[in-house]
Amino acid sequence: MKKVIFTSLLMMVSISAIADDVVDDGSRVVLPIEAQECDLPSAPPPIPEAPVKDDLLKAQKLVKQFQGEMAIYRDCINRDNESGELTLGNKAAISNAHNYSVDMEERVASMFNEAVRAYKANQAKN
Repeated sequence: MKKVIFTSLLMMVSISAIADDVVDDGSRVVLPIEAQECDLPSAPPPIPEAPVKDDLLKAQKLVKQFQGEMAIYRDCINRDNESGELTLGNKAAISNAHNYSVDMEERVASMFNEAVRAYKANQAKN
């Protein structure tokens, strides 16, 4: 289920990235070449449905690593945002990519938090 969510999100971004959206100044919504070269990190692997402490510790490390990689990605795509050479379409594409990365990071954090709650609930039963 978790993998399906990320695959669906990736497909939505891919589809919107190739869409011929045009903004008020007549420019197309497309990432500048430099921002296209930025590497969007992959989400960490799913956490088991009934996690044990070691699963959570491993997941926590991977989530923190993912968050750090996302910060680097956002710095990369936003690098030229204030250059004055971008069209409104470029800026919209950068904003879309930035927002997508934040949404993706929030979903990963939410899944981790769900796994922690599941672990705690399982511990309370024992």
